[in-house]
Amino acid sequence: MPYFIEAVLPLALPKSFTYAVSEAEYHYIGIGMRVAVPFGKGKLYTGIVTEKHQNPPQLYQAKEIHQILDEEPVVTTNQLRHWKWIASYYMCSIGEVFKSAVPSGYLLESETMIMARRDYYPSAGELSDEEYLVYQALQQQSALKVQEVTSILNRKKILPVINRLIKNNIVSLQEEIREKYKPRRVRYIRLQPEFIEQEQLNGLLEILSRAKKQREAVLQYFQILAREKKPVSVKKLTDSGVSAAVIKSLIEKEVFEEYYLEQDRVVFQGAEDSGFTLSEKQEEALMLVRERLEKNAVTLLHGITSSGKTEIYTKLIEEYISRGEQVLYLLPEIALTTQLVARLTAFYGNQVAVYHSKYTNNERIEVWQQVLQKSEKAKIVIGARSALFLPFQDLGLVVIDEEHEQNFKQQDPAPRYHARDAAIVLANYFGAKVLLGSATPSIETYFNVNSGKYGYVELRERYGNIIPPEIILVDLKDKYRRKRMAGHFSDELVEAISDTLARGKQVILFQNRRGFSPWIECLTCGHVPQCPQCDVSLTYYKYKNQLRCHYCSYYIAKPSHCHQCHSADLDTRGFGTEQIEMELKELFPDSNPWRMDQDTTRGKFGYEKIIDSFKNREIDILVGTQMLAKGLHFDNVSLVGILNADNMLYQPDFRAFERAYQMMVQVAGRAGRKGARGRVMIQTYNPQHNIIRQVTENDYDGMFREQLYERHIYKYPPYYRLVRLTLKHRDYEKLKDGAMWLYNVLSQQLNVPVLGPEEPAISRIRNEYIRTIMVKIPQGSTLAGTKAAIQKILHSFDTIPQYKSVKVSVNADPY
Repeated sequence: MPYFIEAVLPLALPKSFTYAVSEAEYHYIGIGMRVAVPFGKGKLYTGIVTEKHQNPPQLYQAKEIHQILDEEPVVTTNQLRHWKWIASYYMCSIGEVFKSAVPSGYLLESETMIMARRDYYPSAGELSDEEYLVYQALQQQSALKVQEVTSILNRKKILPVINRLIKNNIVSLQEEIREKYKPRRVRYIRLQPEFIEQEQLNGLLEILSRAKKQREAVLQYFQILAREKKPVSVKKLTDSGVSAAVIKSLIEKEVFEEYYLEQDRVVFQGAEDSGFTLSEKQEEALMLVRERLEKNAVTLLHGITSSGKTEIYTKLIEEYISRGEQVLYLLPEIALTTQLVARLTAFYGNQVAVYHSKYTNNERIEVWQQVLQKSEKAKIVIGARSALFLPFQDLGLVVIDEEHEQNFKQQDPAPRYHARDAAIVLANYFGAKVLLGSATPSIETYFNVNSGKYGYVELRERYGNIIPPEIILVDLKDKYRRKRMAGHFSDELVEAISDTLARGKQVILFQNRRGFSPWIECLTCGHVPQCPQCDVSLTYYKYKNQLRCHYCSYYIAKPSHCHQCHSADLDTRGFGTEQIEMELKELFPDSNPWRMDQDTTRGKFGYEKIIDSFKNREIDILVGTQMLAKGLHFDNVSLVGILNADNMLYQPDFRAFERAYQMMVQVAGRAGRKGARGRVMIQTYNPQHNIIRQVTENDYDGMFREQLYERHIYKYPPYYRLVRLTLKHRDYEKLKDGAMWLYNVLSQQLNVPVLGPEEPAISRIRNEYIRTIMVKIPQGSTLAGTKAAIQKILHSFDTIPQYKSVKVSVNADPY
């Protein structure tokens, strides 16, 4: 009787594949285990078992699996169900979801090994010099990796050499799977048992009296043991001044005995004073949240900035983990996890696990295993959007903070999922509750509240009765006309910064552009240096003296003459965070300004260093991009400056006004969070603009009604669902024809509005031309049916020979 399994591979393939297994393997394998399976020409991949059955495949001969990689499943049935939903809703393949969801340390791919034939002895002149080098290396070791051959021959194109060796039957290839994850082992030492008695110990110290350093090492060991009352690691001993050579000598003399223990790579300590009390308003809000969660699966907590939403979440989380349930706490930005981890570990100690892309592979696998085993160390998981893919066993509560944030939407590569929406579906599988929190909820969420789909709790008071900051508008047109500007700072803002610094307070300045200036222009002929591969101007970085493309990372040194007319009269246009930082150093030479953007937070601890320095008041003025607008909490900030509000307002995006409102309110919320009332200064050319007026008056309802009215007229969410198709190709004409064919077929076969094909604002990236088509699906028509029809049309498009090379990516709910 034949036995088969279905395995999903981490490739962009729409379905699972059937593999043959023996009867013993069939009974041993569990759903969710990893298996190494052959695919294509001799390649091995890691697959996840999704099904077991006895039906042979109709269209191909089932290959046998290579090996079983796990003793227990690493993926749960709920995860597999969730992956299928994501693949279907966001119109991608389940293989892409699998690849994105699982830590890459679990995805073992084969490494090609080159083995020598045992019975082969070359005769003189039979092998070329390069072939002989490879043959000789294989006499020294049993197998070589392909990349090792590259370094032996010191050339890139090594495949012809290997192919000749294979053809002449001198070497053979073998695909080998390697397990990448290794538990972290920490080296410890202890005194040999015979020296534990007092008399023997005295004798030992006597013997070591001549070896002064060794005697000191033994005494140091006892001091650490007495102080910490736990096993002593070698690192502890070396940190206290004992050299590794001395420890080695004591181990050789059999005074010390070494041993290893496995240890987690990330360990959090609880703080001593972790208690806090809720204010009356917070208590009220917490009670209402509990009530709403009883009736609704999803509830929105709409609390103004600094109203203490995190404290409410913390009290609520406590109730769920005391019942033995797991809690997922999603944040839009890794920078936020830094502050939140400090606040939650103070309360819960090592029951908190963190999961995001700045963690190493091994650290992510450890968190995965802790969540899978329902470990005490992972009762609460804090993370960016990828944390919702963890193998939860008993999820009770999902908290999504700053739920309006666009960072929750994954843009590239597939799956292009929205973490907020996907987390609500995941919670539904467990019957868990979802709490959304924001000071400026997204229009869709607020629309769901108004239509009775979500519960709603409002918190209108800042913690400690602190008055919301005073918002001052500065008219840039007027200031430039009256020559009252110092660089990009108005006289009012300069005065406010001086006053704030004199009072020992800190300042946050917001400018949503990184680099020194967005472009350089020739004043003689007007030429602007462009990226040769993308349709964008190059951003100028003064610190590196470079022009750089933000899309493909192409860069050149800053030109001294115009490339077009050779004039030396070049000037910068616009301004970014780097320029603001330099101006601050000139205007306030005694202050210590710093910037926080993508360029300064690249390292694993980039965020922590800047946030800690600012919190410890080592930095006086922090200049940053939108990273600063998310719920960071600094006690000592009393002034926030928005240097140019108009940048945010005029974007080719139907959400531009909503996003501008959210961004300004969030940035303003960083001011005056403790003590005196804060101030916010917004510099703008258009102080009469509706959105700016709504920010000043904190009129969220006004903004919501106005935007909703426009969305209804122009057929946008929440009244219509969007699916955006992006087509890319290096040949402009082929792309144009393909986009037109696809548009015509979609228009004819779908009974919904189809817009396009249009050139986006940046119509070429990395030498590929781009066209987009937008499908708008109204509330009445079936979403799944329309998406299935789109997939069918895309499949037909793929079968047309001349369009086969046109890349099409699908983005459901693209914004």
